Amino acid sequence: MQYNNLLLEAQDSITTITINRPKKLNALNQETIAELHDALKDANKDKNTKVIIVTGIGEKAFVAGADISEFAHFSVKEGANLAGKGQELLFDFIENLSTPVIAAVNGFALGGGLELAMACHFRVASDNAKMGLPEVSLGVIPGYGGTQRLPQLVGKGRAMEMIMTAGMIDAHQALNYGLVNHVTTLAELLPLCEKIASKISRNSSVAIAAAIKAVNANFEDGTDGYKVEIKAFGKSFGTSDFEEGTTAFLEKRKADFPGK
Repeated sequence: MQYNNLLLEAQDSITTITINRPKKLNALNQETIAELHDALKDANKDKNTKVIIVTGIGEKAFVAGADISEFAHFSVKEGANLAGKGQELLFDFIENLSTPVIAAVNGFALGGGLELAMACHFRVASDNAKMGLPEVSLGVIPGYGGTQRLPQLVGKGRAMEMIMTAGMIDAHQALNYGLVNHVTTLAELLPLCEKIASKISRNSSVAIAAAIKAVNANFEDGTDGYKVEIKAFGKSFGTSDFEEGTTAFLEKRKADFPGK
């Protein structure tokens, strides 16, 4: 499929999706959100793709925010619909995707850009990265899950401060907060993400999908994550991946897991 705002590359069980709007610092407009949904959906269906990396083109920005020109004159109803549709189509969609998604944060990740990174399963940042949720400086609040995911990742107090001040933190502060897993140079950002993705790809995609579902269950209201884990654990015993993994362990060899 051809995209107006994305570049895709698939190699060695890793699909890399690059947001390609350099003149807009990769800002998210509705077309880009829809394209990301389609690209992620296709990669998730691809049996050869075991890990997805999402990044931005260039050296300045992962995603510098949402495209404000699209919604500056929206009504109350239109604003609510924008947030609701966006969360369903992209941000919640990524969080619950069965294929692991790594955000390679290269530069500014602000507003919707940070919300996109937080929806991914984890984040790796270049040392020039800056992150923040500046929405209150525009008279609005984060609408793509930022008020929910940021406290989960960094704690309520730090999230409140970041949201209320509308300020940015650098990559090392983000690492200290637990917002990102690793910080590296810009040149080594994608190679490091690919190295981690390669480690992930050697494991069972079936088990990883179940683990993602179980971890996410802990953050769902009214859901007992322990029960989800127990059920998923039990189901694992009926999979061919479990048979291969345990057999390989007992035979003292590396497991050869199939695709999804």
